[in-house]
Amino acid sequence: MEKDKLTEKIIGCAIEVHRTLGPGLMESTYENCLIHELSLNNISFQKQLPMPVNYKGTNLDCGYRIDLLIENEVIIELKSIKKLTSIDDAQILTYMKLAQIKTGLLINFNVNRLVIGIKRFKL
Repeated sequence: MEKDKLTEKIIGCAIEVHRTLGPGLMESTYENCLIHELSLNNISFQKQLPMPVNYKGTNLDCGYRIDLLIENEVIIELKSIKKLTSIDDAQILTYMKLAQIKTGLLINFNVNRLVIGIKRFKL
């Protein structure tokens, strides 16, 4: 898959967080630390962005939240779980479709090496 500079910067920030903290912490800890790292690198973001579901022409707030939307271009879904599954893939792809964002990163911090916990998605 084609890599772009923005996702590379985001991944670099995530690697720095993982290098500093390691695996085994709660997802919210990694989210807060990644937010701090993004800020240090002057990367703009929105956190916990409401994601309404459009059902038959009506936007409904069903409680879904995008973990991070980076520069209105990349959706980040963060995890701290034993293993990513196809449900995790489906979740980020659905968020991307609903938000009409073409690029997504699924990042699982609960791994020994972060590179094996990162998946890129393109619509």
